[in-house]
Amino acid sequence: MKAVRLAEVGKPLEEADVSLPEIGPSEVLIRVAAAGICHSDAHYRGSISKIERLPVTLGHEVVGRVEKVGLDVTNVEPGDRVCVHYLVHCGSCEFCLRGLEQFCREGQMIGKHRDGGYAEFIKVPARNAFVLPDEISFESGAIMMCSSATALHALNKARLKSGESVSIFGFGGLGFSALQLARAFGCGEIYVVEINPAKFDLIRKLGAVAIDATASDPVGQIKKATGGKGVDVSLELIGSASTMRQAVQCLGVLGRAALVGLTAESMSIFPYTELINKEVEIIGVSDHLATEFPALMEFARSGKLCFPPESLRFVDLDAGQINGALDALEGSIDHVRTVIIPQR
Repeated sequence: MKAVRLAEVGKPLEEADVSLPEIGPSEVLIRVAAAGICHSDAHYRGSISKIERLPVTLGHEVVGRVEKVGLDVTNVEPGDRVCVHYLVHCGSCEFCLRGLEQFCREGQMIGKHRDGGYAEFIKVPARNAFVLPDEISFESGAIMMCSSATALHALNKARLKSGESVSIFGFGGLGFSALQLARAFGCGEIYVVEINPAKFDLIRKLGAVAIDATASDPVGQIKKATGGKGVDVSLELIGSASTMRQAVQCLGVLGRAALVGLTAESMSIFPYTELINKEVEIIGVSDHLATEFPALMEFARSGKLCFPPESLRFVDLDAGQINGALDALEGSIDHVRTVIIPQR
C-alpha cells in the first residue's frame, strides 16, 4: 500500500510502498478516508518534538471505513464508518482503569510511536475505533480527533460554566473548535486573541470579539472590554511563554487558565498579585479522553460544532502536497486545517 513517511528528521516526508498491516485478534484494519495534518506533524518533521521510531508514517487525525476485524472484535464490523482515538493504551494500568489513558504507562501515540494515517490503510486496537455518525463528514471527523477533542478536554478541565466569559489565545484548529464548543456550553462573552487579521471576520462571524495582539497588549484590551474585571476562563492554545503569561494575567477573581500549547520555555508569574490575591488556577491540559467522544460527536451531529468549506484545505496522499502543507504551518495559515484525502 502507499504511505507518506518520515524517514529522517529535518527532511521532507517521502512516499513509500509498504506492506498492508496484518491485524491481531483484538485489532481492526481501516481504509483511511481522511487524515488531518496537525501542527504536531510539522514539529516531528522538524525535530521540535522528539521522535525516536523511524521511519514512521505520520498522521493522528484519522477516519475511515473498517476493512477487516480481528476474531475478538465486537464493537465495530466491516463497513462501519469510524474515527480513531490516537492514544493507544494498555487498558489495565492504574491510569487506564481510571479513564486517564493519556498517562498510560505503556501508551503510544498513533503517528508517532506507531504508524499513522498518512496511508491507504491503518491498523489500530479495536478499542481505539469509534463509530462516526452519518451526519458527520469524514473530513470533519478527522479534524475532530485532535483539535476538537483537545479543545473540549480543555474546557472540561477549566470547568467552564454557563454565562462565564472566556478568552482564547490562538485561532487555529484548536481555537476554531474551542470557540464553538464554548458557545455550546452556554458561555458568556468570548475574546479571541490572534495576530492574523485574515481570521478576524470569521471570529466575529462566530460571535466572538477579535483581539488584535499586534495592535496593543491583549491583556489590556481584554481588561478594558470587561470593565477591568477580567475573564473567568482562559485557554492558551499557541504554545508560547508570553501568551501563557497573558492567559493568566487576563483572569478575574477565581479565574482558571487552561494551558494547552506546547513550549520548552519557562514562564514567570508574580505569585501574590497574579495568583494568590485572586485565587486563580493554572491548569495543565494533556490530550483528551475517549469518554469525551460521545459528547463531542453529539455537538457535531447537532450542528453546534461544524467546519464550513472555507475553513478546510484538501490535498492528495502525495508527499509533495503534504510537505507543502507542513511548510505552511510554520507561519499563520488562514484556514483551520488541511486534510489528506487518499482516494478522490
